[in-house]
Amino acid sequence: MKQMIQFGTGGWRAIIGDGFTRDNIRRIAAALARRMVRENCAAQGICAGYDRRFLSKEALTWFCEVMAGEGVKVRFVNMSCPTPMIMFTVRQLGLPYGAMVTASHNPAVWNGIKLFTAGGRDAAENYTREIQEEANALDAEGIRSVPFEQALAEGKIEYLDPRDEYLDSILRQVDTEAIRKRRLRIVLDPMFGVSLTGLQTILYTARCDVDVINDRHDAFFGRHLPAPNPDTLVDLQYAVKEHRADVGIATDGDADRLGIIDEKGRYITANETLALLYYYLMEYKGWRGAAVRNIATTHLLDRIASAYGQECVEVPVGFKHISAGMDAHDALIGGESSGGLTVRGHISGKDGLYAASLLVEMISVTGKKLSELLLDLFARFGELHTAEYDWPLTQGRKEEIFRTVMTEKNLPAFDRKVEKISWLDGCKVYLEGGWVILRFSGTEPRVRIFAEAETPQAAKALVERMARHTGLPWED
Repeated sequence: MKQMIQFGTGGWRAIIGDGFTRDNIRRIAAALARRMVRENCAAQGICAGYDRRFLSKEALTWFCEVMAGEGVKVRFVNMSCPTPMIMFTVRQLGLPYGAMVTASHNPAVWNGIKLFTAGGRDAAENYTREIQEEANALDAEGIRSVPFEQALAEGKIEYLDPRDEYLDSILRQVDTEAIRKRRLRIVLDPMFGVSLTGLQTILYTARCDVDVINDRHDAFFGRHLPAPNPDTLVDLQYAVKEHRADVGIATDGDADRLGIIDEKGRYITANETLALLYYYLMEYKGWRGAAVRNIATTHLLDRIASAYGQECVEVPVGFKHISAGMDAHDALIGGESSGGLTVRGHISGKDGLYAASLLVEMISVTGKKLSELLLDLFARFGELHTAEYDWPLTQGRKEEIFRTVMTEKNLPAFDRKVEKISWLDGCKVYLEGGWVILRFSGTEPRVRIFAEAETPQAAKALVERMARHTGLPWED
């Protein structure tokens, strides 16, 4: 019995050997290829890349063999690379589609495929839903393919190296002269992923002193989750203090998310990083524009936007919604609490290398330490702190919680005034001085609860109240 393919908020992801199989990869490739033939864009072709995960290159080989067999021209990036580099290349070459074999920040036993459309955007839900339905209906035996080496010799697949164009694009958008003058010491943690070569090139070009940890190829990511968060960046915190560095920079497995450690060894949350960069762009660079955030991201952005006469737009989780919101509102910045962000003028998707470069520019131009910039931000706009927890779910338990919260709309009593409730993506309760949201992950079988309030303790209390109400296990 074949495993059904299901796309989520970040593409298709599945456990290797369970859902992530050769047959399913071939089905997705065939469904996309046949769509491209129907849209008369097969000759324009597709750009495809892969990360350092187990089976990523092999999976992309299978994917491209089918694309070639179905009549689609393939530009194969023959090196592990960042997801944003594929998005950039799709836009740069004017291609109709792109694909990246990656499971981003998921555990090492997962892999998957992200799809991109014209302009280098995350494929919208209508695209992935239709590809998913067609792929699930296909019989693997009827899919056409050409052996990789044969397709290469016949010109149906060609190798592509877009590194220089991608990195030069980032260098043109940051103030490298200001960075040169500051001579920062930086510790990089690629988390065994794909960002090292790109970030080192950018930072060395700007004359930074760079130390590196966790750079070897390890498909198990050092037995840690390849997501930059306080639990996974302990080594980076230690290294920043040991090297007396100005900042520590980490990226997730496919380099589209960012994690930051300040000069004191303190983890700077993704929400704080996003708010700092938005403030920097308007206060120091004089740029203007709305901010777009997902429904589980800090309302500090709303305060900053209001102070400069701008708006903050709220969208569902999934960077495709942020990209669409930025287009609709000509927004300046868009981001999410998990560490992904983009800025107007760069690619439509999240890019950890660009975000890291912009943050280094911010430290250099302001002449301040990162901890000082954060204090400035709080002094002007007040403090907001978030709490984030998640739990694994069986299908039965998911249905119980969904019925309680989403169907019966049975919510806990809160000590704060309830201002409104949103059912846009899960259940978000807007409270006086804070908010709390319960939503189901679009990439894993998990439920997540986020909250924000004036103190870390108050935010945690909001999470606890929602968790206990829905019967989720809670330990102080």
